[in-house]
Amino acid sequence: MNKPSGDLSDALARKGSFAQTLRAVAWSFFGVRRSREYEQDVQKLNPVHVIVAGVLAAAAFVLGLVLLIRWVVGSGVAAG
Repeated sequence: MNKPSGDLSDALARKGSFAQTLRAVAWSFFGVRRSREYEQDVQKLNPVHVIVAGVLAAAAFVLGLVLLIRWVVGSGVAAG
């Protein structure tokens, strides 16, 4: 059986920084990404970093929504 050229160990050895990964994940949350930049990210970023950054960004998003809702409800603006 032939080994695929882009196997997991090659992907895990990528040297993209965590800051680059956070930036790519942030742009992905907005759905705005040029195809050329996406291709560069695929070549540079470590998939483990992408997963960790995605989970952190999702948790921060949910926490932000919870805090916003608590603030609105607590301020009385939501009361009719």
